[in-house]
Amino acid sequence: MSALSERPLGAVVGAAVPHEAAALHVTGRALYTDDLVGRTEGVLHAWPVQVLAAHARVTDVRTQAALAVPGVVRVLTAADVPGVNDAGVKHDEPLFPDEVMFYGHAVAWVLGETLEAARLGAVAVEVDVEELPAVVTVRDAVAAGSFQGGQPTLLRGPDVEEALAGSAHVFSGEFEFAGQEHFYLETHCALAQVDENGQVFVQSSTQHPTETQEIVAHVLGLASSEVTVQCLRMGGGFGGKEMQPHGLAAIAALGARLTGRPVRLRLNRAQDITMTGKRHGFLAQWRVGFDDDGRLTALDATLTSDGGWSLDLSEPVLARALCHVDNAYWIPAVRVNGRIAKTNKTSQTAFRGFGGPQGMLVIEDVLGRCAPTLGFTAEELRRRNFYAPGQETPYGQPVRHADRLQKAWQQVLDSSGFHDRTAEVEQFNAGSIHVKRGLAITPVKFGISFNFTAFNQGGALVHVYKDGSVLITHGGTEMGQGLHTKMLQVAATALGVPLSRVRLAPTRTDKVPNTSATAASSGADLNGGAVKNACEQILARLAQVAAEQLHVPAADVRFVGGRVRGLDAEGPSVAWEDVVRLAYFSRVQLWAAGFYRTEGLHWDSAAMRGEPFKYFAYGVAAAEVEVDGFTGAYRVRRVDIVHDVGDSLSPLVDLGQVEGGFVQGVGWLTLEDLRWDATTGKITTSSASTYKLPSFSEMPEDFRVSLLDAAHEDGAVYGSKAVGEPPLMLAFSVREALRQAAAAFGPAGHTVDLASPATPEAVYWAVEAARTAEGAHVVPGSVPPPAPDGPPIRPESERVLGQL
Repeated sequence: MSALSERPLGAVVGAAVPHEAAALHVTGRALYTDDLVGRTEGVLHAWPVQVLAAHARVTDVRTQAALAVPGVVRVLTAADVPGVNDAGVKHDEPLFPDEVMFYGHAVAWVLGETLEAARLGAVAVEVDVEELPAVVTVRDAVAAGSFQGGQPTLLRGPDVEEALAGSAHVFSGEFEFAGQEHFYLETHCALAQVDENGQVFVQSSTQHPTETQEIVAHVLGLASSEVTVQCLRMGGGFGGKEMQPHGLAAIAALGARLTGRPVRLRLNRAQDITMTGKRHGFLAQWRVGFDDDGRLTALDATLTSDGGWSLDLSEPVLARALCHVDNAYWIPAVRVNGRIAKTNKTSQTAFRGFGGPQGMLVIEDVLGRCAPTLGFTAEELRRRNFYAPGQETPYGQPVRHADRLQKAWQQVLDSSGFHDRTAEVEQFNAGSIHVKRGLAITPVKFGISFNFTAFNQGGALVHVYKDGSVLITHGGTEMGQGLHTKMLQVAATALGVPLSRVRLAPTRTDKVPNTSATAASSGADLNGGAVKNACEQILARLAQVAAEQLHVPAADVRFVGGRVRGLDAEGPSVAWEDVVRLAYFSRVQLWAAGFYRTEGLHWDSAAMRGEPFKYFAYGVAAAEVEVDGFTGAYRVRRVDIVHDVGDSLSPLVDLGQVEGGFVQGVGWLTLEDLRWDATTGKITTSSASTYKLPSFSEMPEDFRVSLLDAAHEDGAVYGSKAVGEPPLMLAFSVREALRQAAAAFGPAGHTVDLASPATPEAVYWAVEAARTAEGAHVVPGSVPPPAPDGPPIRPESERVLGQL
């Protein structure tokens, strides 16, 4: 067992403690970025000047009328930028554009004494544009050859064409599936101030304070050391605040530098949805081969992501999609091509799973569609294709602990009574005309680490004060996911003190520099390793001090439960506080900067080969649904989950993450239907009234979640595994259960083509297709409600599954 993963006696990690800010959250006392405005004097408010065209050239911006509006202080335009007029890391995102690239693109910002003054000022700004042709859908982009970024290819095994030609069964199809709006409770927000020395201080709701710092600095023409970014906490992030906050923080900072007053920028909900990126939608075109035993022989696919108007994180999102197209399945011959469509939409960005869900959805859809035609149950077809020990992914990484997938699978089958309930579902469906049920089980194998190797590093600063109290600062940000809670537990465990002795400070770039984004599910791995490293530096010094007091070798000193002793648990001991006090008077350093880098990673992004992930997280979910044949409405009757988080750092936090990730995945796959007007490019689902989010009513009626036992991960902090992103993909089980319920309305062996999201409308049309399939019989009284013009609500999502 590695020193990093070994747990000492009396460990605080592993204890089921509440979220460190739970009481603040539920009482409303937790402070978020915008709450600081009321504590700051003389704040100016920013409002965007938006152009309501999907694609247009800006020919003139006239601000005189705005400056005449009472309360308007300044209008920010490109002429005001002292540094680089760009908000992106790829230099393709002008902060003040001269070409509008999506409906609602901001070309200027108004600063006012009040938010209303700024709004009225923005209305008064006159913008002349020349409208240009727009590309709105991914299919239009493909037809026009409108692409951006690299076009990677993932290859493995024998020649794919030969493998397909030699396959007993070959199928082909297309699958277009939608993106997802983050809809964090706290919209994008920044508050910028400048001190008497010109130092810029930005409070930002950001997952990546260091990158926010860098963008603000280069827009203002400053060095990074002249800009400090703090993230107090976020009211949700989900990846949407990894890249998108930077330009908004830069606007606030620019306004503060030019006016000498604090500037607050907060998007309202409609602006946030209209102006910021979402999960990438994808168009997948595929061919797949099977042998007579139902085992995959080859996969040939092209994945086209809808990147929107600029690259943002589209390239690494696409790379992760390609790396996860296998999910939990061994495919001997693989060829997957990737490309990024450039469309006149918001620049799509990171979202929980970061391309992994999109890649995995493709193979899960393939298996779900092909199983009936091959004559297997979907459960059996999936099981037959699981990775076995010793096998590698298509990009060459060994699949360690593949046996855990089998273990979790069997545990779900047993604990859920899967086979008995399958028989019960079949019996129910045989006796029910208008309502059918489905029961499905799906696996997850998700790689943990950043695809970009350099991001796999973390830092921390740990202070031990003379009274023995401890203050930690680390490079990760808190967005409700419980990272701070875990870091408190890591520090208390490493120092051997009670949790009550440790306090945590907000994330700041002047305390821990050069931090990576809190993303890729790696926050606890990276920052936990750094916190532990800093604590161990301090302990090594304190051990020397304690050794003299206890008359034992320094190597034998142990710190447990706030006491310091030798190897003999019954021998003499001294209080932690006494050792700390003595160390101070002995002039021993009581603070340390910690650092951690993930070892064993290498990745060739051009060749799409290497070992980009530290380990894989596994999970299995079984879901039972019930579908109304008249409306397509459904309910989730029961969900059983077993998920691998290693040796949990904080079980309550991890259980909450599994539950929350699963429900968010269900939202993406069944409810959240992003819509753009194909003519104007306007997003038409820009509020909670038009964009349906999962709520308590969509929670499974019976929800059973367990963490996989005996799942220690050697080489990770205290044997734990990441939990943020992998549970989202457990929601595939709900989608596959809906497919089975819809199929139950038709003849045996019917293949269901199910749109994504599988909204009630989409499920209804799948039910209708099953009812009218060859071999189906019409049941009296089952006449459906009249259809609108043509069968499907989303005709572009209905594809033909053909055997070649």
